[in-house]
Amino acid sequence: MTAATGDLAPYDVVLLGSFGGPESEDEVMPFLRRVTAGRNIPDERLVAVGEHYYARGGRSPINDLNRDLLARLRAELERRGLDVPVVWGNRNSEPFFADALHEALDGGATRVVSLFTSAYSCYSSCRQYREDLASAMEQVGPAGDGLAVDKVRQYVHHPRLGAAWARALATALRGLDDPAAARILYVTHSIPLAMDDTSGPGDGEGNLYTDQHLRLGRRLDEVVGAELGVELRGELVFCSRSGPPSQPWLEPDVNDRIEELAAEAKAPVVCVPIGFVSDHMEVVHDLDTEAAETAERVGVPFVRVPTPHADDEFVEGLVDLLLERAAEARGEVVVPESWLPGDVRPSTCAPGCCPNLRMAKPALCGSD
Repeated sequence: MTAATGDLAPYDVVLLGSFGGPESEDEVMPFLRRVTAGRNIPDERLVAVGEHYYARGGRSPINDLNRDLLARLRAELERRGLDVPVVWGNRNSEPFFADALHEALDGGATRVVSLFTSAYSCYSSCRQYREDLASAMEQVGPAGDGLAVDKVRQYVHHPRLGAAWARALATALRGLDDPAAARILYVTHSIPLAMDDTSGPGDGEGNLYTDQHLRLGRRLDEVVGAELGVELRGELVFCSRSGPPSQPWLEPDVNDRIEELAAEAKAPVVCVPIGFVSDHMEVVHDLDTEAAETAERVGVPFVRVPTPHADDEFVEGLVDLLLERAAEARGEVVVPESWLPGDVRPSTCAPGCCPNLRMAKPALCGSD
């Protein structure tokens, strides 16, 4: 490895961090047990979820998508003349975070900047990644003494991500006979109400997870509507609910809402998976399979907008975030770029931000 120079100093390695997924049928159940560890979910329920993976040969799309993103990040860094290596680690499958940290250390790294494939603020999309990084550092042991690990901010607000979503939505609507008639559903991963209520800074009002999605949806309505010369009024819906029926989660479910809309009119339903940056299992199963089947059953045309994974401007935006974080680390005054009104979260999380409601665990990249 070569020490970082120029605009990425003081960082000498970038860590791409993601959720992970199985790549064979033998990996499905171990993967699901890791994902649900400590939640007392019986194997019977996990087997049912595992069928989503078995139907695709036991392979989640997410790791191949991350391999592609890894290559594209490296290419964009090289294009900008930034000689810094990029390693990859997952929370729940190989290569794990600890594997990535070992790789960085083997190359002589002393300071790492992490970039997660998760743009929003809540426990499962930020704090849990930070906890798993802390656990990975414990696994690395004394070899990691002196290694500093930071992260970029949650980036739902970034203009290049917004531009990628706007471009994809506009393209999808132009393919319809009457874009103004489309019912737009902005889809994200459901979470427990308690997790949403406590998302955001510890001294804040909570509900930052839903607020960020609503702000992005309203901005897309405004920008794409103006571009097409129509009035758009999308709404936020949810997918991938899990947990016991007694535990309240964010609603409405995307399938329930499609059924309700079909009872009102047979207008096209356009699903925009704004909660995801790539087409992993929650997109290809919950939307491309289940939601598409629901739409066909109730007789409405169904369109699923692509995630920004393959959009060059999205990757450029990720590198912009790395440069922004490096400038912060050097002590420079940085005004974060934002495409949305309202709150932009800092790269170093405040005490009590997006807390773990089950147990207190150490976490990196924060001030608590």
